[in-house]
This record gives sequence, structure tokens and C-alpha cells, in this order.
Amino acid sequence: MNILAIESSCDETSSAVISNGKILSNVVATQLIHTQYGGVVPELASRAHQQHILPVVDKALNDAKVTKKDLDAIAFTKGPGLLGALLVGTSFAKSMAMGLDIPLIEINHMQAHVLAHFIEDPKPKFPFLCLTVSGGHTQIVKVSGPLEMEIIGETKDDAVGEAFDKTAKLLNLPYPGGPLIDKYAAQGNPMAYAFPLPEMPGLDFSFSGIKTSFMYFLQKQARENANFVSENLNDICASIQFTLINILLKKLKRAARETGIKEIAIAGGVSANLGLRTSLAELGESLGCNVYVPRFEYCTDNAAMIAMAAHYKYLEGDFCAQTVSPEARMAF
Repeated sequence: MNILAIESSCDETSSAVISNGKILSNVVATQLIHTQYGGVVPELASRAHQQHILPVVDKALNDAKVTKKDLDAIAFTKGPGLLGALLVGTSFAKSMAMGLDIPLIEINHMQAHVLAHFIEDPKPKFPFLCLTVSGGHTQIVKVSGPLEMEIIGETKDDAVGEAFDKTAKLLNLPYPGGPLIDKYAAQGNPMAYAFPLPEMPGLDFSFSGIKTSFMYFLQKQARENANFVSENLNDICASIQFTLINILLKKLKRAARETGIKEIAIAGGVSANLGLRTSLAELGESLGCNVYVPRFEYCTDNAAMIAMAAHYKYLEGDFCAQTVSPEARMAF
């Protein structure tokens, strides 16, 4: 059972091949053009996907030593994501599946992030809780099976990945700023500056308030010392990262206690954050839980996770028609 998978939801063009549940290749082309604009420009992302998709798919097949005739299905990211970017991957997948007369499998990008945990060992046992954190989403998902997932908590405004990038922008750090905050935070004091924690009911999150509070904090400090950011960058990054991680883990801890689930995982681009990984490991130890974190290459957007999700859908015979269309806002 050989499946070719395509991921094009944002600014990574990726393709992977999976054979009987084993990833044989995973190729990712990153779009560097967005750096000069301080964020992803949708139209430029779409054009870059058109340029990258054919060589990326070709390399994925060659790396896997699989030919087009060996394929049993084509999988693609249906959503959520940037509509123009999704259209490129969807159109390519539909055309290739039609040309080869093989089934087509639509994949939810966020569900695929969760299933990235099954690419390699150790794998979490069902049921488990997965904190999915990215630039567009922040969710706590109860996972009862490969295709059985339920959101039990989510952000009501901004995602934590956006909070990282926006605070980095306020510090005049280049895009993407999240990884830079993580880098500088490792050398700073997380207790140097205190920021208020949002009060949200249940297991839901909010990150709009912390961004506003951080902006006012910097404005106040700049009035007193024009060089405040440059002189205290490490401590500022450590403090804001500590606050954002604290918001995440406070809710995850509550979810573990309320559900009684002892298997905890994180997924999504922000799960590559070293500070979050370290704090999660400490939380797991304090709660007596098993903690699972994918390798860095499977945290950010990639086609291997799309392929893994497709593997389970193929086993269920869950295919889609050629009339399928991408969805920028796709229900979980």
C-alpha cells in the first residue's frame, strides 16, 4: 500500500511517500521570500507552491524508490490553511489521481499534526491528550483512535504561535520570530518581568490580552529607557515565553486531571519550541504522565504527517470524489 501525500497549507511545499504505514521519504521546500515582508504573503505563497510542487513530488518518489505506477492513492491537505496555497496542492493531487486512476484522500491539516506521533516510536497509547499549537491554532484534543478525535479546549481569539510572532515583531526581531524568542529565552531570566495571565473558563485559551499587555509594557519601558529592549532582550524573551508556556500548560494540566488520561502529547509548529518541550517534560513527571513529542521535522508543516493520516483513512476505505474543494476554514 503506497500513498503519495502532498502538503501545501501555508508556506511549506512538501511531499512524502508512505508504504504500509512506514514513511519512505519526506521532502520539504521552505519559502524564504516571506522573510522580507515580516509574515506570509498569501499570493506569493501560492506562486511559490506552483514552482516547487513538481520537483518536490518528483524527489519524494525518487527518494522512496517508488514509481507513479506503484502508487495506490494520492493524499492532500484539504484545509485549514491559505486558500490559494491549498488550491495548488489540491489541484495537483486531483490531476495526478485522475491520471493514474487511483483513489484520492482528503486530510485535515490539524488532525494530521496529531497523527505525526505515529510516524516513529515511541507512540502514545489511546486515549491520549494532544496539545496542538501552531501559528493558526491552539487546541487540546482528546484522541481516542486514529480517526476519533475531539477538541475539548481551544483558543477563543489568537493562536499561541501568532502570539510568539507578534511579540517578536514588537521586539523588532525578523520573521519568523517565534524561534528567535526561544533562542534568546534560553539565555535569560524567565522571572525578570511578570505579565498577567488571562482568565478563561474551562479548558479554553486566550492570547489577545497578553499581546496587548506586552505592547504597553514595551512602550512604558521605552519612555524611560530608549535602549531597554537591546539591553534586556534575553530577559524579555525569557519572561514572555515563560508566560505563554505557563498559559498552555496550566490548561493541559487541568485537562489531564479532569479526564484522568496519563498519556500527553504535543504537536504543531510551536511544539518545536525547546522551552515548551522542557516544561512539558517537567509537567509530565510531576503528574506521573507519559509525554510524547515528535522529532523537529515532524512538528512543523510536512507531508509525512499527511501521509500517516492518509494511511489510516486508506485502511477505512475513506476516499473522496474528484469534486472535492479545499477549505480555508475547515471543521476539525
